[in-house]
Amino acid sequence: MQRYKSFTRYFINRYGARLQKVVVDAGFSCPNRDGTAGTGGCTYCDNRAFHPGYSTPDKSLTLQIDEGIEFHRVRYRKAGGYLAYFQPFSNTHAPLEDLRRIYRPALEDRRISGIVVATRPDCMDDQKLEYFRELSLGKIVMLEYGVESCYNRTLQRINRCHTWEQSAAAIRDTAALGLHTGVHMIFGLPGESREEMLAEAAFLNELPITSLKLHQLQIVKGTPMEKEYAQKPGDFVTFSLDQYLDFITVFLERLRPDIFIERVAGEVPPRFVHSNPWGLIRNVEILRLLEKRLEERSTFQGALYVNPKESATDGNHPRPAGVNETVPS
Repeated sequence: MQRYKSFTRYFINRYGARLQKVVVDAGFSCPNRDGTAGTGGCTYCDNRAFHPGYSTPDKSLTLQIDEGIEFHRVRYRKAGGYLAYFQPFSNTHAPLEDLRRIYRPALEDRRISGIVVATRPDCMDDQKLEYFRELSLGKIVMLEYGVESCYNRTLQRINRCHTWEQSAAAIRDTAALGLHTGVHMIFGLPGESREEMLAEAAFLNELPITSLKLHQLQIVKGTPMEKEYAQKPGDFVTFSLDQYLDFITVFLERLRPDIFIERVAGEVPPRFVHSNPWGLIRNVEILRLLEKRLEERSTFQGALYVNPKESATDGNHPRPAGVNETVPS
C-alpha cells in the first residue's frame, strides 16, 4: 500500500508508461527580474542551482532534448517516454506568437510525448490558456505554477511580485479548461511558522490542483536570502531531516487525498548551497523514509482531511486545527 498519491503512478495509470522530464531552457526571463513587475528576482533564486548542465539557452532546443534524452537513458532506464520540461524562469512570460515559435521544436519532436511548462500565475492569460488547451488535444500538456506561499506578506518579502489571489485565479482558470494544473510550494520561507505552513494545506485543498511539488527551503549561496538568513536567522524555521519527515507527514494528512505528489523535497547541488544539513541524501531515499514514517504512524494522505461539503452539513466535523477562514496578509 502506498500511503500517498504517487505522481509516478499517475503517469503509468493515465499514459501506460513512466514519462521522464527532459529539462530545456528556452531563454525566458521573469517579470520580477526584467522590470515588468519588479527587479532582482525571487530572493532565494539562482536558476543555475535548479536545472542540469546540459540545459543552457545557448543551445538549440533540439540539441538540449538530444543531450537530455541521452542523459536520462543512462540514469533512468525505466522511462517509457519523454516530456520536454520548460523549467528555468517563467516560461509563458512572452507574447503568444513567441510561445508558438518557442514550443514548436519540442512539439514536433517524435520522441517527445508532450510538454511541461513552469511559469508564474501572473504570466498567464485567457489566450495563452486556450493555446495550451488546443495543444493538449494532440500532446500531453502540463502547466506548473510557482506559488511558493499562500501568504501575501511572504510573497512580498521574497520579492515574488504577485499575490496569492492571482495564484488561486490562475489555478482555477487552468483547471476549468481541463488542463493538468501543478503547483510548487516552498516550506521554511522567512516569517512563516510551522503551523502557518501546515495551514496552507487547507488553502490548496480548495483549489482544483492536479499535482503538487513540495520543497524545503535551501539557502543558495550569493542570493539575497543568504544575506537575510545571516542577519535574521530567527525568522526562519529550519528542519532536520527527521523533523521534515514529521512535518510532511502531518501536511499530507491534512491534504486532499486526490492530489498527486510529484516530490516532497528539493535537491540543490552541494556547491550552490549555504549549508547541507541533510548530507547527500537523494529524493528517492527521502521518499522511502517518508513511506516508512507514514507506515509507522498508520496514517496516509488525507487522513485528517474533511470535505467542506460534508462538514457544512455535519456539525460533527470541525475545521482542522491551525486552519484559518481567510489567508492572513
